Amino acid sequence: MEQYLNFNNRRFFSMVAFFMIVLFSFSVNFTVAQNNDNNNTVVTIDPKLGKLKQINAGVLNVGYAESGPANGPVVILLHGWPYDIHSYEDVAPILAKAGYRVIVPYLRGYGTTRFLSPETPRNGQQAAIASDIVALMDALQISKATIGGFDWGARTADIIAALWPERCKALVAVSGYIITNRVANLQPLSPKAELGWWYQYYFATDRGKAGYSANTRDFNRLIWQIASPKWNFDDTTYSRSATAFDNPDHVAIVIHNYRWRLSLAEGERKYDELEKRLATGLLIKVPTITIGSDFDGAAANGTAYAKKFVGPYKHIVLDGIGHNVPQEAPIAFANAVMEVERLKK
Repeated sequence: MEQYLNFNNRRFFSMVAFFMIVLFSFSVNFTVAQNNDNNNTVVTIDPKLGKLKQINAGVLNVGYAESGPANGPVVILLHGWPYDIHSYEDVAPILAKAGYRVIVPYLRGYGTTRFLSPETPRNGQQAAIASDIVALMDALQISKATIGGFDWGARTADIIAALWPERCKALVAVSGYIITNRVANLQPLSPKAELGWWYQYYFATDRGKAGYSANTRDFNRLIWQIASPKWNFDDTTYSRSATAFDNPDHVAIVIHNYRWRLSLAEGERKYDELEKRLATGLLIKVPTITIGSDFDGAAANGTAYAKKFVGPYKHIVLDGIGHNVPQEAPIAFANAVMEVERLKK
């Protein structure tokens, strides 16, 4: 019996050693494959958004979600402030099921997106954010995509469509044409309209920067409530997105973004030429659907910016919906993405 046990023990440990070698070999090969793919790694899985990945792109290591078939037509969906990729948690599954390859990145200063160098300015200007998305497309070897977004995401999508139309197959933009013109931004609005931008003036002060840093989650929850007063989101929904604000560069990017818009902070020189072109009021020629909601007030009908879109164009108004359109009205947003490529002049 002892000899039998010793024989089986030796056989057991030999088998364990064999499988450990096989697993180690697989792990090494898998890691090498990831590293050869521009550091594109799968970190985890989100039940709705799909694979959560990281990839080096431009000055960033970008965190993004990907779902749908790898060979499907590409859709890139961009969030705004103060939101994150979970704005598309119900849109992405609809599009993926319809056969689209859906990419939802964290913008700079959000979630798992990180700067590759501590020396890179924490710059929130519009051309920098748009350049990030073009760099992401390059890193993922995506030549052209339908791009949709709201808030910062809509502005970024507008800019890509205006500056790099060869990279934008079609556009879905909540609130329409919102490319920032800093000269126009210096002009005062009516008192009621100015009241709506109170947080921008708060961010212009040192007190505002300190307050946002100390109370980021409470502050952003207040913005959610103000911007979408009819959306009864729960604590779980907010908390899921609020983790994105823990990014170490979040406060710096947000503060710089709003100060830059008011000409209280400068951008980087390397983006000067792009900003000059944007300041001319470039027209957008790609097929476009714009979406107005209650958040847009009198501008919801889209007449104020319709002439900026000179290609195939359609405007949609969603009554009873606030600012976070894709999360509040996911079916309507997904339908717009699927419809926009079929628009005719």
